[in-house]
Amino acid sequence: MTRYIAWDATKASALIAERASLPGALLPILHALNDTFGYVDAGAVPMIADALNLSRAEVHGVITFYHDFRREPPGRHIIRLCRAEACQSMNCNALADHVKRKLGIDFHETTASRRFTLEPVYCLGNCALAPSVTIDEEIHGRVTPERFDELMARLPVKS
Repeated sequence: MTRYIAWDATKASALIAERASLPGALLPILHALNDTFGYVDAGAVPMIADALNLSRAEVHGVITFYHDFRREPPGRHIIRLCRAEACQSMNCNALADHVKRKLGIDFHETTASRRFTLEPVYCLGNCALAPSVTIDEEIHGRVTPERFDELMARLPVKS
């Protein structure tokens, strides 16, 4: 299970201050917030804009441009499906359709229970074992719809 800390404006302010003087500080700040909290809270936008002398629209534009930055907390389990060429050649589209149906969500969405977040990625570096999936940073290769269901069944019910 991926662990993040709860949103904390004081901690966010410290992360921003630690990186504000870096060249091109916006991306390092956004990555730090996303890595710490699992997302970039809307409350961070004015904090970042003030620290970097940017408009809120500029900060918001960068957050929404890059799919890596979430704008809401992720689910307790993050599932990433590889969408790169090797995985596509091994029918990852059918796997993606199955996963979406199974979870009842699309890419970049989180289940209503907040248990799962589904994200596409464009290469997990596991091409020889395509199609590949990560579940909470653990990589799995040669994933079929049936194997995906088995992997999901192994997750603790209360997680």
